Amino acid sequence: MGIQKWSSEITVVELADSPQFADDMSSLLEQLSGSAADVVLNFAGVSFVNSSDISSLLQLRKKMISLQRRLMICDVSSQVFGIFKVTGLDKMFEFTDDIATALATVQIANGPTEDAQ
Repeated sequence: MGIQKWSSEITVVELADSPQFADDMSSLLEQLSGSAADVVLNFAGVSFVNSSDISSLLQLRKKMISLQRRLMICDVSSQVFGIFKVTGLDKMFEFTDDIATALATVQIANGPTEDAQ
């Protein structure tokens, strides 16, 4: 698990259940203070979210909006997505089915990289 720089423009976070969830989110928020990148949160290792996790997600969302960067959440189990729906968070975040789709969506939105030009 953990935080990986996928490219200069995209950070991927492989999340797991708490307490690791909280640690990774805290580290991510600290990293974003130094430089802005789009963020993909991979929920493949998350089987539940608690109120503290939701609070962390909302803090991250606020930070991403202030940085004018994109936040994608992918690979969410039906149980966890049910929590997003019940709390109304399914309308506040952008979701994709898997990591590949999330990365492609963010990359397309960013346009061609300097290497491709």
